[in-house]
Amino acid sequence: MIVKPKGTHDIYGEEMKRWQYVSRVVDEVMDRYNYGMIRTPIFESTELFHRGVGDTTDIVSKETYDFIDRGERNMTLRPEGTAGVVRSFIENKMYGEATQPVKLYYNGTMYRYERPQSGRDRELTQFGVEVLGSSDPAIDAEVISVAVNIFKLLGLKGVKVKVNSLGDTESRNNYRDALIKHFEPRISELCPDCQERLKKNPLRILDCKFDAEHELIKNAPVMLDYLNEDSRNRFLDVQNYLDVLDIEYEVDPKIVRGLDYYSHTVFEIEATVKDFGANNVLAGGGRYDTMVGNLGGPDTPGIGFACGIGRLVTALEKEEVDLPINNQLDAFVLYVNNTEKEYAMALTQDLRLNGFKVETEYMERGLKGQFKQADRLNAKFLIILNDEDLVAGEIQVKDNMTKETTMVKEAEIDDYLDLNLR
Repeated sequence: MIVKPKGTHDIYGEEMKRWQYVSRVVDEVMDRYNYGMIRTPIFESTELFHRGVGDTTDIVSKETYDFIDRGERNMTLRPEGTAGVVRSFIENKMYGEATQPVKLYYNGTMYRYERPQSGRDRELTQFGVEVLGSSDPAIDAEVISVAVNIFKLLGLKGVKVKVNSLGDTESRNNYRDALIKHFEPRISELCPDCQERLKKNPLRILDCKFDAEHELIKNAPVMLDYLNEDSRNRFLDVQNYLDVLDIEYEVDPKIVRGLDYYSHTVFEIEATVKDFGANNVLAGGGRYDTMVGNLGGPDTPGIGFACGIGRLVTALEKEEVDLPINNQLDAFVLYVNNTEKEYAMALTQDLRLNGFKVETEYMERGLKGQFKQADRLNAKFLIILNDEDLVAGEIQVKDNMTKETTMVKEAEIDDYLDLNLR
């Protein structure tokens, strides 16, 4: 038997309905905030992720699915969404559009070759937001509010933002020097990855999962102490706008995020979820003001976040959030003989085209078996066909909840269902 690859899942049935509901809520919120949906390729040039995400990140250095296509081109299955959106922004010259900033969102699959564990898969689905063209601290607050409001609308409790600033280039360089000075004398005490990060990007040491409890990391210098005046004032503006939007947050200097392209605002959004352990983070993101320029476009500020839908659905399940998913069938059409079957198929088609959720029999069950199937599918009405009624131009309709039966004229069946399903 062929089985699915490690770190992937089959999603169907009730679980898929929860996924679809979450996606619908995302679509509705994005529409209110005036974000347009974008779809980018699942695979892109490997260079895009090395230049956009950064060679020192674990995603690029260890976790990408890379392959050479038949044209001898180096390709990579996308491990995250931002780089592809930025590439599209540049390639399609969105920076020239009159309606700035460009506000986009995506919902699609990503691929990372990492050790599968709860909440971390090799194939994952993320939705995310990207705003390009504005450096206004107010847009930082708006982007954060998008994720917060989605989580609250879905019914999660204890939604909270943790926010930090990585500052501008000058601030980051000063902080980088302080980290090297702090870690270098005792770097041998940390894991091999951290020893390598000291040379390439010492901020990544702070994001190490293996040595997170080591005193060197716990007592490391704090980024906020190295912000220059402009960066500090900008961060205060972001906090002010979060207050204006009534977004609960706390400043957490330990947040650096795992990708190289961030500057200024970085954030994580969590919710109180039982059995999630210490890490209740559901979304994270930040500002990436240099990425467009690094990928060959005009210098353009940007900010965004990403959220894993699988992890979000799991959080909703653990919190036993009752999503308003409609599992009821409007009607089930029952028949006995072939003449009635042909009519049942035509009637089912007509009702579906008029907006009703309808099913009929395809397994050659007898009438008793069809009644049971209608119950299994939670049908509100049973449309029971027989030749004599059809000759008289009538259809028997039974309310499967009250068990009341009504004879309805053929031409009025749509109106009858519409009236009684409101």
